[in-house]
Amino acid sequence: MGLVTPPRLTLSQARRIALRAQGLDGPRPQRSTLTGRHLDQVVARTGLLQIDSVNVFARAHLMPTFSRLGPYDPALLQAASAHAPRRLVEAWAHEASFVPPATYRLLGWRHRDHERQAWGSIRSVVQQHPEVVREVRSLLADRGAQTSAQVHAELAAEHPRPTQREWGWNWTVAKRALEYLFFTGAVTSAGRTASFERRYDLVERVLPPAVLASPEPSDEDAIRELLAIAARAHGVGSLRCLADYFRMGVDRARQAAADLVEAGVLEEVDVAGWGPAYRHVEARPPRRAGGSALLSPFDPLVFERRRLEELFGLRYRIEIYTPAVRRVWGYYVLPFLLGEQIAALVDLKADRAAGLLRVAAAHRAPASAAVGGPHPEAVVVEALADELVLAARWQHLDGVVVADTGDLHEPLRRRLAAIGA
Repeated sequence: MGLVTPPRLTLSQARRIALRAQGLDGPRPQRSTLTGRHLDQVVARTGLLQIDSVNVFARAHLMPTFSRLGPYDPALLQAASAHAPRRLVEAWAHEASFVPPATYRLLGWRHRDHERQAWGSIRSVVQQHPEVVREVRSLLADRGAQTSAQVHAELAAEHPRPTQREWGWNWTVAKRALEYLFFTGAVTSAGRTASFERRYDLVERVLPPAVLASPEPSDEDAIRELLAIAARAHGVGSLRCLADYFRMGVDRARQAAADLVEAGVLEEVDVAGWGPAYRHVEARPPRRAGGSALLSPFDPLVFERRRLEELFGLRYRIEIYTPAVRRVWGYYVLPFLLGEQIAALVDLKADRAAGLLRVAAAHRAPASAAVGGPHPEAVVVEALADELVLAARWQHLDGVVVADTGDLHEPLRRRLAAIGA
């Protein structure tokens, strides 16, 4: 019996499958009111919301819902993650992320594998200061949710703040102990303060009782389920893409992918110009992609940069840690999705004191990203201007100001003036 040839997808089909899986393939639904149910629908598609503390325009975990739904009240996410019964909890998933509580229960293998999974400053604290780790856990048990500053205040006499930075972080022993407990699944976040500090608390006081009472899955079952979530969120992806979604590593994911193929959840496919991949059996390409959205650098559509380059033709890196003279696109650059292309890149800053959305640079995406032929400049500029106005309104900013950088700045400025923005 001969080998079965996997079905072949064009690159365009793969892009459209990916966009539909992420809820980015069409115009945003027109709704007068957005509720927690709509937030839940976004998370059901994406599987997670990556967290990042950078707040140049809007925090990373707030952006995917805006990209898919439009202006919504960020208090919905606060309510979902900071008040019982929680519908979102913090975990190390794809980096620090919000995940549904049921997904949290699938991450026990990472908690147990912290010796290999966690980085040095977290791993080492339990060897260097085991008594501090025990004391911090007891402190949370006795007092409830605490920030790292509150816990440090209790320990500062014996463990003062370090005077030298290590890899850019000036973490106290208290913070390292809290992060160790967070990474190993003993504590999580009960919510965030107004200044975005975690309020650490014991997991058993944060997870819903029904989730706590559910049986602990085996490592194999958990990896398989996480890979299925990743496949549903991606629609189609290489083994590396699927493994990266929850940062589990290709070797750990390979057997799970084979099991999911045998179970009929995944189908092996070949994507022209990309290579072997897996398609979730429920994923289908829409006839066309007609959406437009600004995307956070940490949006699930773009956070795996190699996938983005292979699938959408865009080589993109976040450049906040790159010296200014070496930046290609700008400091905090958001890709702009139009149809099935990344059509532009804009460097944005919310100037809250002035009440303005500042566009420090506006670039047309390179020709390699113009899959299927580039959109006319006027089409890109019109759609981008509308998106910037929508983004400004969401952030309660009164206008949009465009600086003299990038090949789109002049036509974008003219368009914004024409629509009174």
